[in-house]
Amino acid sequence: MSRSLKKGPYVDSKLLQKIAKFKPDAAPVIKTWSRASEISPEMVGFTFGVHNGKIFVEVRISEEMVGHRLGEFSPTRKFTRHGGKIQKELEAKAATAGAGVTAAAVAPATKEIKK
Repeated sequence: MSRSLKKGPYVDSKLLQKIAKFKPDAAPVIKTWSRASEISPEMVGFTFGVHNGKIFVEVRISEEMVGHRLGEFSPTRKFTRHGGKIQKELEAKAATAGAGVTAAAVAPATKEIKK
């Protein structure tokens, strides 16, 4: 559900104070834990370090990001991959094939059937 128009967009007041201290291009990375803050036009050109629960992910603000939240650009979960034992075997074969070993050396030799 969106925020009331009467209230306006939520931007952390401490974040606005930090922005007021610097110019957009010469500013250092501004660290913030305020993932819920909405990106306003004054933030364009700044680089924010948005905390994802473990590290600060650097996010450079552009005009297309205005209206979104800071937390949208700092993922909190790390996708590893799908698959189990079979997927690992396929990746191992692909790695050996890419390392200069021919596919004939990896695959077992087959006998030709004469008719």
